[in-house]
Amino acid sequence: MEKNQKMNGKMPLADWRRHSLVPPTWEDTVRVVGIDESAAAGRSLAHSFATDPMSRYVLDGDDMAGYSDEHKWKLHVDIMTYMVAAHVYKGVVTAIGPDYDAVALWLPPGKNMEDWLTTLRSGMWRLWYQLSAEGRKRYFDEMIPVLNHTKEEVMADRDSECYYLVYLGTKPNARGKGYAGKLIRDMIEKADAEQRPVYLESSNERTNAFYAKFGFEVKRDVDFKRGRDPIQLHIMVREPQAPKPAYSAASVVLLSTMGGVKV
Repeated sequence: MEKNQKMNGKMPLADWRRHSLVPPTWEDTVRVVGIDESAAAGRSLAHSFATDPMSRYVLDGDDMAGYSDEHKWKLHVDIMTYMVAAHVYKGVVTAIGPDYDAVALWLPPGKNMEDWLTTLRSGMWRLWYQLSAEGRKRYFDEMIPVLNHTKEEVMADRDSECYYLVYLGTKPNARGKGYAGKLIRDMIEKADAEQRPVYLESSNERTNAFYAKFGFEVKRDVDFKRGRDPIQLHIMVREPQAPKPAYSAASVVLLSTMGGVKV
């Protein structure tokens, strides 16, 4: 009898050990995240942005010097969880990988997550009480107004027509697998089909080259100066591109005989 053959109606131990409850499509397929997944997706983003300058900017005010690292980490996770929930309600959250290894938060054209109902449902309102006084000033009085105003200026009359990539992060132990690229392609293909631009803010100059591979260009830099060291964001925009025509094998042969395509 073969080693892997079922015996007495039971699965052999070797086969049982190989079987995983993680859906196999999660490894390489982009999926939409629901509200009940906010905590898991939020924790993934927290790991992705653990060293991000803008994330630390909100939590590194002088009046938070006495806060423990554990307290700051919990608050960082809370912020990302609220952000995920808000985008589930008013935008689109996508993920890829067996354990939410990469997550993207999108706002489609004409969508905004800052209305009072979304703020209440997502938990964003809690930040007013969780952040320190300086943290509130940096987040509510500086970051949000500056980001909104900059987007309005850069996109002008197309502000309500663009897709907005608010967050894109890959957990450190899942980088190099192409997850982030798949999340971007999933939405920019839709944007191209609708002939709409895509807008984002990059907080790390090293990632600008990554975004450039997908057609994004730096349009402006924005500085945040309430901390000891200024924090700079790079505003990037991708213009819509014409979808590439799909040729069947028969059409390629026909065009080649007419001199239209070299094969």
